[in-house]
Amino acid sequence: MWKERVHAKSFYDFDYTLLRWQFDPLTKLNREERWVDVPVRLNKERHIVRVQGLGTTEEPLFEVSSESDQVKTELLQHIYNLFQWDRDLEEVHEHFLNTNLETLFVQHPGTPIVKDFHLYDCLMKVIIHQQLNMKFAYTLSTRFVQHFGSEKDGVWFYPTPDVVAELSYEQLRELQFSQRKSEYVIDTSKKIVEGEIDLDEVAALSNEDVMKQLLKIRGIGPWTVENWLMFGVGRENMFPKADIGIQNALKYYFNLDQKPNKEQMEAWSESWEPFMSYASLTLWRSIEG
Repeated sequence: MWKERVHAKSFYDFDYTLLRWQFDPLTKLNREERWVDVPVRLNKERHIVRVQGLGTTEEPLFEVSSESDQVKTELLQHIYNLFQWDRDLEEVHEHFLNTNLETLFVQHPGTPIVKDFHLYDCLMKVIIHQQLNMKFAYTLSTRFVQHFGSEKDGVWFYPTPDVVAELSYEQLRELQFSQRKSEYVIDTSKKIVEGEIDLDEVAALSNEDVMKQLLKIRGIGPWTVENWLMFGVGRENMFPKADIGIQNALKYYFNLDQKPNKEQMEAWSESWEPFMSYASLTLWRSIEG
C-alpha cells in the first residue's frame, strides 16, 4: 500500500466535493472523517484510491492512498485530473468579486468543479438523469450500476461499454427505464464499442465541436452535452440555462417573483466568462442546503 500527501495550488473546499458526491448513493465516502473512495479503471483493471482531506479550505492538504502499488503514478495522475488540484481557484474567486455574483462567491469560496470519476460513467449518468427529478434519477442510475456494474470492497464501478452494448432494451425496461432511455443508453454504448465514438478524443475538442459531435447521437441534447462537458471533462465555461436548479437559484439570488427567462440569464452571465462553470456550481450550491 502507498500513501502520498498532496497540497492544492490554492484554497479548495474539499467538504463541498464530499457533499456533492454524497447525492449519489453509489459513492462510498465519509463526510465526518473526510474521505472518499474513488473507483479507477486502468485498462481493464479496477483500482480503489482513497482521498482524505487533512487540511482546511484555506490550507488544503490531502492524503491519497491505494493498495495498487504498481500503478501508483497512473493513479495519482488520474486523481490530480479528477480533483484539479493544480487549478488556481483564487483567480476564479477574484474574477467573480467584480461581478453580480460577488455575494455568492464570498459566501462559498473555493468551490471546485466536482467531476464524475470517468468520462463514460458521466455520459451514462447524464443520459439516464436527463428530464428526471433528482431522486428518481439517482434511483435509476443506482439500479443500472448495481445490476450491470461491479463492486469491489464496497466501491461500485459502472459497467463498461461492452457490457452495456450487449444488454437488451427489456433488461433496462425491467428497472423502470423508458423504452427511449433504454435505447439511448444501449445504442450510445454500441457506438463507443464499435469505435464510432472515442470519448477521450471527443473530450479533447473545443466545446463547440463536442456539441456538434455528441448532438448527432440520438437521445443526447444540449443539456446532456453541457453537463458532460462540465462534470465529465471539467470544462470551465459551461452555463446550462435550461437547468431548473440553476433557474431556481437565480430566482432566489436576484429575489425574483418567477424564474428568469433566457434573455435575463444571458445578460447576467456576460461578466461570468470564461468561468461560467464555477458560477453554475456555486448557484447550485446556494440552494443545496
